[in-house]
Amino acid sequence: MESGNQTSVLEFLLLGLSQDSEQQPILFGLFLSMFVVTVVGNLLIILAISSDPHLHTPMYFFLSNLSLADICFTSTTIPKMLVNIQTQRKAISYVGCITQMYFFMVFGVMDTFLLTLMAYDRFVAICHPLHYMVIMNPRLCGLLVLVSWFISVSYSLIQSLLMLRLSFCSNWEIPDFYCELAQALTLACSDTLVNYILLYLVTGFLGIVPFSGILCSYTRIVFSILRIPSAHGKYKAFSTCASHLSVVSLFYGTGLGVYLSSESSSWRGMVASVMYTVVTPMLNPFIYSLRNRDIKRALQKLLGRIPCVQ
Repeated sequence: MESGNQTSVLEFLLLGLSQDSEQQPILFGLFLSMFVVTVVGNLLIILAISSDPHLHTPMYFFLSNLSLADICFTSTTIPKMLVNIQTQRKAISYVGCITQMYFFMVFGVMDTFLLTLMAYDRFVAICHPLHYMVIMNPRLCGLLVLVSWFISVSYSLIQSLLMLRLSFCSNWEIPDFYCELAQALTLACSDTLVNYILLYLVTGFLGIVPFSGILCSYTRIVFSILRIPSAHGKYKAFSTCASHLSVVSLFYGTGLGVYLSSESSSWRGMVASVMYTVVTPMLNPFIYSLRNRDIKRALQKLLGRIPCVQ
């Protein structure tokens, strides 16, 4: 199919999670509930941090940005899937598919950067506590987040523009519930060499470099904690990292599962996609609110129902 005017009428078919019509109402209710919980949970985290002056610190500044990115990340895929289930129509327009891929990449890459910045924040707080406020000053934190947004938007824009130059064959079925870049490229009839080179190079860079930064930060943190003489001091230092470590493990574990699935259409690959795009953003607020006393106290104050935990 030639690019140009014909792309405006091109529609991809998202095969979704199940072809069984009897399962569609169950899937609709399940994913609608998960989407509402994700949005409300992350929104409460943002409101709790913004309303409590004690949480106006670098760590919670990064956390509020992570919650915002998670809301947007989930909103790029789940609403369209819910509409498709409700209307019994699996099609997504060419423009809609490119748009969904663009925002999916923006917020996915942003999550990676924010988790890395949060690891660096914990490294400075534990390994250089006396210089923490000097190093992690508001100007630097704002600049780091701004640069992260710039890289995320730039990479996603380049990939989306490269997709626009491609023409597509007659098979327009995507074996998933959202438009994923690697799967969409397999449907192209034209030369995709440049797309794949950029995909593998940047994906490798954005995967290896941030993960290496997180690994390096926590290696230094562990050595610093081991030098603390008291057991209480070790526990207190480690407890400040526990929530972040849980989120990192969940994010990279599910993300790795998506790309290591032997077949993109396999049930295992589909489950990994759901875990990565839906479950991880939904669980992040619970992980931080249940394991973090400051967040728990701020949420209780925000809701005004439960007495503050002393």
